[in-house]
Amino acid sequence: MSRARLFVLRLVVAAMVVTLMGRLWFLQVVSGAQYVQAAADVRIRTVPVPPVRGQIVDVAGRPLVTNRTRPVVTVDAVALAHQPDGGRAVLERLGKVLRQPYKQIAEKVRLCGPQVPQPCWQGSPYEPIPVAEGVTVPVALQISERQQDFPGVRTELRPVRVYPFGAAAAHTLGYVQGAKGRDGLEGVYDGELAGRPGRKDVAVDNTGQVTRTLRQDPPVPGDTLVTSIDSRIQTIAEQALDRALEGSGGSSGAAVVMESKTGRVVALAGLPAYDPAVWTDGVTAREYKRLPLLSQSVQGEWAPGSTWKVASVAAAAQAGYGLGALYDCPSGYTVGNRVFRNFASADLGLMTMHGALVKSCDTIFYRLADQLWERGSEAMQETARRFGFGKPTGVDLPGEAAGAVPDAASKKAYWQATRKESCRRAVKGYPELADQGRAAYLTAIAKENCRGGGVWRGGDAANFSIGQGGVLVTPLQLARAYAAVANGGTLHSPRVGQKIVRPDGTTVRTITPPVAGKLPASAETLRFMRAALSQVPRKGTAEEAFDGFPFGKIAVAGKTGTAESFGRRDTSWFASFAPDPAYTVVVVLSEGGRGGEGAAPAARDIWEGILGLTERRTFGPESGSLRDQRGPSERDHPTQERR
Repeated sequence: MSRARLFVLRLVVAAMVVTLMGRLWFLQVVSGAQYVQAAADVRIRTVPVPPVRGQIVDVAGRPLVTNRTRPVVTVDAVALAHQPDGGRAVLERLGKVLRQPYKQIAEKVRLCGPQVPQPCWQGSPYEPIPVAEGVTVPVALQISERQQDFPGVRTELRPVRVYPFGAAAAHTLGYVQGAKGRDGLEGVYDGELAGRPGRKDVAVDNTGQVTRTLRQDPPVPGDTLVTSIDSRIQTIAEQALDRALEGSGGSSGAAVVMESKTGRVVALAGLPAYDPAVWTDGVTAREYKRLPLLSQSVQGEWAPGSTWKVASVAAAAQAGYGLGALYDCPSGYTVGNRVFRNFASADLGLMTMHGALVKSCDTIFYRLADQLWERGSEAMQETARRFGFGKPTGVDLPGEAAGAVPDAASKKAYWQATRKESCRRAVKGYPELADQGRAAYLTAIAKENCRGGGVWRGGDAANFSIGQGGVLVTPLQLARAYAAVANGGTLHSPRVGQKIVRPDGTTVRTITPPVAGKLPASAETLRFMRAALSQVPRKGTAEEAFDGFPFGKIAVAGKTGTAESFGRRDTSWFASFAPDPAYTVVVVLSEGGRGGEGAAPAARDIWEGILGLTERRTFGPESGSLRDQRGPSERDHPTQERR
């Protein structure tokens, strides 16, 4: 090679080195900060890949909640956010295709936050948000083939929750909404039902756009929850409750069926109800406000009326009163300057505690409560608490109400907290109330409380003894107490879940209702109460409701309850049990009238349905919901028991 060529080669190499060094200097020094920022602007986001959720089945394996693959329209919230108008035009076009108003779809895709009210999306913003499920093939194709009009919108086949029995047991089963919204059994057993999510790592740029998928791990399907719910009996209870409310004009109610010996829940019916399928493709704000989300059987609280007398009888026995002794049942009993009367001022003469339960004599209990109050005894409150009242049962359902067992301390605390308002109302009254009688009644109470309330008096004790005067129970609490009377005194913490089963059929664990306590009553007292309660449907206050009932096939025992509520119709109760099948059945109808006329016939319907003595239609996917939009009940404000 000539010297000239070698020189040129060296010159070229030198030029290339200089150029490379210059470029490196430019990238690392001149533009270094820019590239560091660009690298920082790329982030990795982990998006959970939801697994197929486990089923919820009844005691016989019939699906109560299952999954079905359906076409689902989803929206990418991040993609919408990058539209010039925030995605409004896309959602408006989508609304026309889906025949939904823009506002309705917009509410479904907005992300939850501290200042964002329900309904909103509780999952990851990088997770597709479902806005419509079960769409027709033409609609799915229209969206898929016009992606230029629907950026960020997809149609895909996804498993969605299906409720074969519609509104039946809706509050018990609960719902799933997004990544975090849970209620009912879906919430309590979410860890087992949810399975193990998969994982998808995506790279996003500084604007939040997903640029590529870095990693994807498949999910593990969830386990199945086997419950103690018997869907046949659940259907019977739902229908009996619906007929009873329709017939009585009641506003809401509940029915509970429980295994007396184990504490397992067989049926929990509550109205008003709704079809939980409404959560599948999201709910609007208007829909959410109308949903009757209160579980009447677990969260509803009412004065129990005379069903409470089993606790009062136990308290009397504990205090030394003879159950077989004779007591006078006059038409009225005077406490202080007030006469407390029997229903219809009936004078029933002399009777034992047996008769007091069968005929539901109030004045016997008024006298006992007054005498205990004069002695400074709180035997009735203490007994009631040991019956499980005044605190949650511990059932495996969320949001359980505690009820109320009022006493001297709670009355004083309430008075101190409300005295200022009472004095204001004593002067101002209640001009906003259209019911002048109720306004005058509340004003009189306010004046009394302003002058010097907060003292537990004989009248409070009298009302307490018959399940009024601030006493509140849930239907589940009352069912548990009556189940304990039936089984010999054992209080269980009720359970709806029975076992967890893997997809391969093996059992993960069995769920056993724990023992929560023992009733404060001897075996003799419990036998006495069972014998008395067995006569209530035959010769007592539920005789008319159970006329012609086949007691030879099933020896139902029970107690009626009718609790007054000022300005409203009476609350109707019937609490019952039988030895074979060893079930406890409790029915309550808010504003349902007398216990023997409203709740007792409904309970009879349930017992006859359990035995298969009457034919009932079954609920299914096409049955719809029962009284879907009946408004949630308010707490009753008890005054005096009637029967």
